[in-house]
This record gives sequence, C-alpha cells and structure tokens, in this order.
Amino acid sequence: MDKLLLLPLLVFSTAAPAAPMTCPKRCQCQNLSPSFTILCTKTGLLFVPPALDRRTAELRLMDNFITVLRRKDFANMTNLLHLTLSRNTISQIMPLAFADLRGLHALHLDSNRLTALRDDHLKGLVNLRHLILSNNQLSSVSPRSLDDFVDTIEDLDLSYNNLVDVPWGTVARLSNVNTVSLDHNLIEFVPEGIFSNLHKLARLDMTSNKLKKIPPDPLFSRIPVYAKSKGSPLSSLVLSFGGNPLHCNCELVWLRRLTREDDLETCASPPELAGKYFWSIKEEEFVCEPPMITHRTPRLAAAEGRGASLKCKAVGDPEPYVRWIAPDGKLVSNTSRTTSYENGTLDIAAASMADKGTFTCIASNAAGESTAPVELLVTPAAEAGNGTGCEKEEEEEEGGEEGGEGPGASDILIPAKSSFANESKERREKGVAVEELTAASALVRWEPRQPLPGVRMYQIQYNSSTDDVPVYRMIPPTSKSFLLTDLAPGRSYELCVLAVYSDGATALPATRSLGCARFATREEPPRCRSLHAQFLGGTMIIVIGGIIVASVLVFIFILLMKYKVYNNHHPAHAKKAAKVTHVCSQTNGGSVARSASKLGERRESSCQEVAGGRGKTVVELGWDKGTPPPPPQGGDADADTAAPS
Repeated sequence: MDKLLLLPLLVFSTAAPAAPMTCPKRCQCQNLSPSFTILCTKTGLLFVPPALDRRTAELRLMDNFITVLRRKDFANMTNLLHLTLSRNTISQIMPLAFADLRGLHALHLDSNRLTALRDDHLKGLVNLRHLILSNNQLSSVSPRSLDDFVDTIEDLDLSYNNLVDVPWGTVARLSNVNTVSLDHNLIEFVPEGIFSNLHKLARLDMTSNKLKKIPPDPLFSRIPVYAKSKGSPLSSLVLSFGGNPLHCNCELVWLRRLTREDDLETCASPPELAGKYFWSIKEEEFVCEPPMITHRTPRLAAAEGRGASLKCKAVGDPEPYVRWIAPDGKLVSNTSRTTSYENGTLDIAAASMADKGTFTCIASNAAGESTAPVELLVTPAAEAGNGTGCEKEEEEEEGGEEGGEGPGASDILIPAKSSFANESKERREKGVAVEELTAASALVRWEPRQPLPGVRMYQIQYNSSTDDVPVYRMIPPTSKSFLLTDLAPGRSYELCVLAVYSDGATALPATRSLGCARFATREEPPRCRSLHAQFLGGTMIIVIGGIIVASVLVFIFILLMKYKVYNNHHPAHAKKAAKVTHVCSQTNGGSVARSASKLGERRESSCQEVAGGRGKTVVELGWDKGTPPPPPQGGDADADTAAPS
C-alpha cells in the first residue's frame, strides 16, 4: 500500500517543470540548454548585479565600472565555468570572493587596478585552467595565492604589470602549464633550473623586462627551443626575450644557438658589444672574464669569544661567487655562528681556538676561479683579558713577513703568495716580466710556456695594492708586450696576463693564465717650489700694508705743501692782529685807558691801578711782538687819557 501511495508522488515530482531563468536588468541572457549565459557588457555597472541566477554557466561583466568584488557576489554559483571581469576598475577583492566557484575554468581580470594578489584572493578555484591578470598594477604576488590550482592551470598571464619578483617556487610547480606570459614587467632575475619540471610548457614570454641574462635550463636541453613561434613544431618551446638589457657574455652562448628568424634583440653590455644585434654577433665574441681578487684581509687578530670579520672582494664577468674554506678544509656554511655574505665578507660571531689558522677565499664564475689565503689569529681569553679586547686588523707593511706586500694587499689569480726581494724593481713569474719601470709607466712582456692554438687576444689585468679598482687591457694576439702608461708613482701593483683562445673540445672561448707579476713604480722626484708660491699670503699682506702706509704719507705731505703755499701768499692772515690777555674796567667813575700806544708799551706788564675809584678793573691789551699797534681812532694819535694822581 505504501508503494502505491509513493508512486503518484514520484511521478508528480519528475514531471514538475524547472524554475525559469532570471535575467538582470540591462543585461542580455542566452538560455542554450544546458548552459545559461549572462552578458552585461557596457551597461555602466558599479557592482556585480545581485539578481544573478545561481545556475549561470558563463558570466560576462566587462567594460563596466565595478570597483570591488564581494563575498556574496558569486555565492553558490557552483556551475559557473567562465567569468569575465575585464576592463573594469577593480582595485579590491574581498577574502574568499571566489570560494564557491569550484567549477570555474577561466577567470579574466585583465585591465583593472589590482596592485597585489594575496593568499585568500583566489581561494577555492580548484579547477581553474586560465588565469588572465594582465594590464593591472600588480607589484607583488603572494607565493600561496596560486596554490589551489597549481596542478590544473594551463595558461598564466601576468604581463603588463609592475612585478620586480615572481613567486618562482610556485611557478616551478605548475606541472600542467602550457603558456607563461611575464612580459612587460620589471623582472631582473630568473633562477636557474626553475622550468625543469614544466614538461608541457610550450611558450615562455619574457619580453621587455630588466633581464641581463637568461640562465640555461635542463628543460631547454630536452626539447627544441625557438625564438619565434612561426614555423616551430608543436613539441617545442618558444622563448621570447626581446627588449631586455642583455649582457652578452659566455653565459648567453646557448641562447645565441637557438633556431630563430632574424629579430631585433640587441646587447646592452659589455661596451664592445653594446647596441649590436644579438643574432649578428658571432659565438666567439660571447666571452667571460675570470675572477680577480682585488682586496682581502691578509691577517686578522681577534680575541677568543669576540667577533671577527674576514673580507674578500673579487671582480670578473660574470660577477664572481665567493665562498670560504675553513682551516680544517671544510666549506663554511651559514649558521648561527658564521655568516657568509654575497659581497665576500665572512662574519664569525664568536671566534674560537678552532678557528685559528688560514681561511681560503675562493671566487669563481663561468670563466674560472681565483683563491687567496686569509690568516686568522685567535688570542686565548686569558691573554685577551689583559688587553682592550678589541679586534685589530694587521695590514702587512712593505718588507714584512709576507715578502714586501704593502697595506691593503690583494691577490690577482694567485693561489698563494710568493716571496721576493724588496729592492727588486723587476718581477718575473710564469713567463711574465715587468721591465723599464718609471714613476708612471712599465713595460710588460710575456711568453706562453706552451703554444696555444687559436689565440684571439691577450688580456692584462692589474690593480694597485692601495685601492680596489681593477684595470683591464685587451691586447691583439700578435703582441707579446705592452707599455702601461697610467700608473701612479711610488705604488705597488699586481698584474696578470691571460690568453683568450678557442677551446677545441667545446668550440667555446676559453681563458688561460700566462702568469702574474708584482712590481712597484719609482718614487716621483720632489719638485722645487718658488718662494713666492710658499709665501704668497704673507707677501700680499706686506704689499697691501705698504700701499696703505704710502698713501697716508703722501696725503700728509700734500696737506703740508698746501699749508706752506697758503702762508706764502697770505702773510697778513697768517699772524694774529691782537691777542686779548686781560680786560680792565673801572665801574665807579674812573677813567678807561684809550691810548693805544701807551697800552702797547705796557702789553707785558701787569695792569696798573687807576686812581680815584674804589672798585678797579685792570684792562691790558697785548699785541704780538714785532707788530706795530693799530693807529688811534678819531685822529687823537698822541693824546693820552690822564689818570688822576
């Protein structure tokens, strides 16, 4: 009976029609069973329409003004296969915005404003095959942001962004990837061997970055590599690398051997190849320079338990990699006690007696290697307690224990130091001689011990012991001597001569050291200096002071001359007519002296008393000697004023 009641209910449920598909406003919908497509292109949307049918298989929202993707925008859209959000203004993706899109195959987020890709931005896209993120402003991509689809992704496009670094460890795990587009970014470095497990990789685009070199990869040796997709077979790899500042040395010989059509890639360095078309340069011109140690710490003293820093600087092309060998012969690795830096410095946090001995600095690159010893002296703690406990770097003086090395000594491709006489001005070692030494020049001669077939050129490398600047000279293969004319007087130099020749086994350029030599230029003779050069300041002061004094004297002399001339032309005004010495007056009915002649006779006498008055005032008029008195006024020349007796 229960079966009979269940049967009509089952028939009714299977016959019930499906709910109709809903289409958002201003959008176009296509219901092509079994898929449902929504097209909302150029509709001015500011956000994802909320009334989306959750059964949609393809959703196109390009050419709008959407700025943010929220968690609810794509919730429960498990049937969505293709999502296009191109050419919007998306700058923010909320965490887990795509968490429900487990069936999504293609996600287009190109031409937006994304600046970073974090761990939770693409979470949940476990079946994603095509990820297009080109033309954004991405400056960083989290290493874990691609983890959910690392085994399914086939097409990864990160072109036209601001990426300086790429999560290479994640890229190396994209085992199913077919195309990787990293062009038009700011990438400077590609790790070696990063593509070795990408067996399905068919196209790698590294165009227009800042790459100076592209390292060879085991993948490139397993399958044919082409520089152009045109005409390349299906089972090959197309590598695009134009627009990079390539450093064309021996590390790019493998790239030069690729099958390609003529393209416009050029070299940016070294100077002799700068600006030349990459494909027009012969393979033998892609050469490297072996390492040269330009500066090191010859000897260092440190107290037990204190820190020590050993230095070793090297140059070469390509840039050498420096590593250290401990006194016990083991390679020094980075630990909590020892740290080796890229610049060649080895730091020991706490020196122990086991560190005492000779460390070996090894600088190596694709062209060879160079070594130099560095001695570390460790003072026991008991002895160090009496001192200051500070490290002291002991530079070897000329004529010291190491055979006349100056301060800041360096080794150039020399495995060990060799002793030589201090007074010798000419050094010869392994067929290299330095002759005709002057204060600024030296003649270098060399003779290969064994004949080298196919010598292309000779290279002279030298530097002074007082600086870290190496100098290179390229010499034609027909020459066996060279005159150095840019030396400094009174300095010690270290010099090596190398031959660049064709290796018959590999047909690649190779180098061989013909020998090294040490020499010192003559002291420059002292120059005599003139007295005016030594005492110029004092002389100028004396001259200026003399001019001032002379000017004052001339001025005084002119004033005196003017005064004398004036006196000669005006004698009457040169002397005073009269000088009043005393004034005498009578206030009480007396008489006043009027006679000029009598008063003149009494000019030097005291005032006489005038009779007849109780109060008297004596008046005396004095005249200069030899000057006649003025004539009397009123015509009374001889009249006298009588004074009462």
